[in-house]
Amino acid sequence: MTPEHVIKRPLVLTEKGNKLREADNKYLFEVSREATKSDVKNAVEVLFSVTVTDVHTMIVRGRMRRMGRGQAKTQNWKKAIVALKDGDKIELFEGA
Repeated sequence: MTPEHVIKRPLVLTEKGNKLREADNKYLFEVSREATKSDVKNAVEVLFSVTVTDVHTMIVRGRMRRMGRGQAKTQNWKKAIVALKDGDKIELFEGA
């Protein structure tokens, strides 16, 4: 799996994400459901040129949404919390 397929998008606009980034130097990403912790670690290190110290992953359940008159369930997705070495930053998040 290539690094571009492992990391789908950064999760920037959450209050929890902002607190983790400012206090603990941790960043949130939506990742592929098939990606392992080592895949996520390697992808972040290659794409952003930083040193990853820890990775936590979790499956976020989809929720029921209104679709016209009926309801449908959104897909489950995987979230990764990536901790970086002190002094490392990901510039993508700094403008948010």
